[in-house]
Amino acid sequence: MHALRIDTNRVLHLTIIFLLVFSVVQVVWWLIDHRAYTNSVTQEIKTLYGYEMLAAQKMAAAGIPAAEIVKVFPHAEVGEAGVALSPGALMELEDIQERKDNQYTWESGFFLLVQALAIAVLWRGLRGEAEIRRKQDSFLAMVSHQFKTPIASLQLSLETMVMRQLSPERFQQLSRRMLDDLQRMQSMVSKILDSARLDRGRMTLNRERLFLAEAVRHVTSSLEETAKRDNIHFEVAVPADLEIMADPMAVDGVLRNLIENALAAMVPTKGGTLSIDAARKGGEMTLHVRDTGVGFAPNAGPKLFERFYRLDAGGGNAAGTGLGLYIVQRFMHFENGDVTAHSDGPGKGATFTVTWPATESAA
Repeated sequence: MHALRIDTNRVLHLTIIFLLVFSVVQVVWWLIDHRAYTNSVTQEIKTLYGYEMLAAQKMAAAGIPAAEIVKVFPHAEVGEAGVALSPGALMELEDIQERKDNQYTWESGFFLLVQALAIAVLWRGLRGEAEIRRKQDSFLAMVSHQFKTPIASLQLSLETMVMRQLSPERFQQLSRRMLDDLQRMQSMVSKILDSARLDRGRMTLNRERLFLAEAVRHVTSSLEETAKRDNIHFEVAVPADLEIMADPMAVDGVLRNLIENALAAMVPTKGGTLSIDAARKGGEMTLHVRDTGVGFAPNAGPKLFERFYRLDAGGGNAAGTGLGLYIVQRFMHFENGDVTAHSDGPGKGATFTVTWPATESAA
């Protein structure tokens, strides 16, 4: 049903574009036709002026006074050389034609401009819709695959626990695997729901004073086991007295997504160091998340925050949902903050910089 609705909208947009193009052709034809019409009317009037002058000359030859001739033919001038058309009449006629041509040109130009803008907006919308549909299809295929993997792992672990007599060590190993699989699925579901709520403006943020160091410690402690397993070391240098004015849930979402993204970027490099530092700069609190992972092209930084965007096989989050950094960007937008990404190139790590208003400036 959803696909049918999108196809219907696309057909409607294409139909409107066709009608607008047809209208453009009609306006152009209208302009050409009216210019031709004014030219033909001008020529007819000049022809009539010629007939009037012939009649005026015959009246002059018949001895009719000049005043009577001018009274009958106002555009005639009677002089010693005879009867002739007044120069002012031709100038007035050409002036009227020029005004009409300019009027038609401006009117048609305005309508053509409006129609061209409408076509451009609709065409851009169609291209944007096509790009979103492509990303959505890729996202759905990726999510299906991402969910199948932990579900299959859970099923295998449960079958092993049910069908075999396990040692305590093996039982613990399978239990940890199951918890990891459940955590992966919970993380994906949370990102999808957060993205939907942020898009629709259905998430209420309650700002309060927070200690940034405590928020960072809370996230890193929950991801410490994952980091150790991947041979990743945390280096945290966040002063304990740094305060920000922000929503606790939003701050946790921003930090968690950034750190998870950095951890994923260092998995292909077999570990490394993840550095987190913060400092106050003027009226802002700036936090840096630096990793020694796969990095990305220097010009790809802004694209990382687009919805459903994922780096290719050379990037660290190709297996992700393409929503984590998008959620970070949306959270920071609503928090009146900012987030940027920088890398010197593939294989050279990456730095994500987040800024919040300091408590005084926010208050």
